Amino acid sequence: MKKKVIRRPLRPFRIGLLGLLIPLTLASTAQTPPPGDPRVAPSLHSASASAPAARAVANTAVATTATAPALAADFDVARFEAMAQQLTLGERVPGLALAIVHNGRVLTAKGYGVTDVSAPQTIDGHTVFRLASLSKAFAGTLAGLLVNDGSLRWDSRVADYVPNFRLSDPTATRQVTVADLLSHRVGLQAHNAFDRDIEGNADYYAVTQKLAYAPMSCTPGQCYAYQNVAFSVFGDVVFAATGGFYEQAVDKRIFKPLGMNDASLGLEGIQNSARWARPHVRSRNGWVALTPKPTYYRLAPAAGVNASISDMAQWLVAQTGHRQDVLPAPLLATLHASLVSTPGEMRAGWRRDRIYSAGYALGWRVFDYASHPVIFHAGAVQGYRGMVALVPERDLGIAILWNSDSSVPSGLLPTILDRAIGLSPQQWLDTPMDTSDLLMADSPQPDNKSGAAASQATASPR
Repeated sequence: MKKKVIRRPLRPFRIGLLGLLIPLTLASTAQTPPPGDPRVAPSLHSASASAPAARAVANTAVATTATAPALAADFDVARFEAMAQQLTLGERVPGLALAIVHNGRVLTAKGYGVTDVSAPQTIDGHTVFRLASLSKAFAGTLAGLLVNDGSLRWDSRVADYVPNFRLSDPTATRQVTVADLLSHRVGLQAHNAFDRDIEGNADYYAVTQKLAYAPMSCTPGQCYAYQNVAFSVFGDVVFAATGGFYEQAVDKRIFKPLGMNDASLGLEGIQNSARWARPHVRSRNGWVALTPKPTYYRLAPAAGVNASISDMAQWLVAQTGHRQDVLPAPLLATLHASLVSTPGEMRAGWRRDRIYSAGYALGWRVFDYASHPVIFHAGAVQGYRGMVALVPERDLGIAILWNSDSSVPSGLLPTILDRAIGLSPQQWLDTPMDTSDLLMADSPQPDNKSGAAASQATASPR
């Protein structure tokens, strides 16, 4: 029986981001817009961040200069590897990969199970998975690099770079900034606006024109609504600012410098990989391998990246502050600082029991995980799931990827987090090989009539 968890009261996001970023401007003056900019005051600078987010910023910034915080005594990587292996037994999931890094060292980066149940090959450290919404952190990171270069500013107006960009309110159209796009603060009323059009194989540029008719719920920069289409307008900003395609910029500025040698973008990218994991959905007769859908690949900033677990290990090393030749500490601190509160992220599963406050940064979520800051994102498209977490207090990074619609492996992340932090263990992960459990976890979700996509088919944040 699950131990009863006493929830702490929700703590408001109360530390202004301006206070967090002022010291960083000393090291990188291009990182932040001028404090006196009247447009910035209500959007980037005055957006609030939680106390845990502030600690995360500080700890990330000094990660490579301070002594690495010790992990809890019972943090056993071999045990987590065994759990990952067990998840692929008895057809619970076809395949899975796990990476853990600490103090800039890769403790594990291995694959388990098979790439394709109909033509099985063993998943290894270089087997490529589709990352879905884990791609958003790459977009935020690329933006930060361009800000460092002076090619962009966080308060650059999107309409100045993309003249065809339109919202239903002309004033709002002129106000939306790069930071607003990358933190889901465009001001749209609906979450996942026009995802159903993308799933219906609609052309990306045709769908972006529909933003001009989408209802608004607030002034840009003032409220949160998770988006894939609007987020991906950042790719057009990159082209206008640099003269090069978004995909080329990510490859040149992130993949190659970090040694992410298996990584790519797009459907062609994953299909041309030497070894890649096929997506799987559950049928009455077990798992069925599919051809990856091209739809969300058209939204490259939101959901276009493919990578192996070896790639993800290098990504974790960089995001925890140990590749400052590529991602300097002030940039990471900016990327990981919460800009807007997202209390809806505290409602389900382990999040309900462990998350005390939640926010969104620039391509990342920021959680107060039982009083410990955790930088997080998850992703889902048909047949693929993934989760990434950074624990600045422990200089720890975790990535889990799997090639099925199952939600069962999700419990592996809080299991590892609890052990790292030293929290009382919970039964987040089922160990018995009971297929009825699996079927229940993967039962189809009801159709969402609001225009947001169902979680089993979208580049979802869940």
